[in-house]
Amino acid sequence: MKPTSHQVILDTNVLMAISEFHLDVFSALDYVLEQGYTVGVLKGTILELETIVHEQRGKFRLGAALALKILEQKKVKVLPSSGNVDDELVAASAQGVLVLTQDAALKKRLSKPYLTIRAKKSVLVVV
Repeated sequence: MKPTSHQVILDTNVLMAISEFHLDVFSALDYVLEQGYTVGVLKGTILELETIVHEQRGKFRLGAALALKILEQKKVKVLPSSGNVDDELVAASAQGVLVLTQDAALKKRLSKPYLTIRAKKSVLVVV
């Protein structure tokens, strides 16, 4: 087992990309973070996914449902949150947590390094 050295928080749009891009985010993280990591997701992200499941149709609903199921199966730690999800991700990033996101506006606010999806098939560390 790899020693844990990084904490990674997944953003909503990355979880939706699992279905859209057919991307195994966890295998991609294994490949790029050789020193080990723990994965978490904000409670606000869970609420966003649940809202999509209840209010959207088609591929969005299915993508959100798949993301929730994967988070449950992978036993991803749900981190407490109370405010705006993006603001909380920016604050976590400033404390050295790696945030994995596809959101262009959020990426501009994050402290480096952070993580993003590249070419719809791999995770890239942005430094």
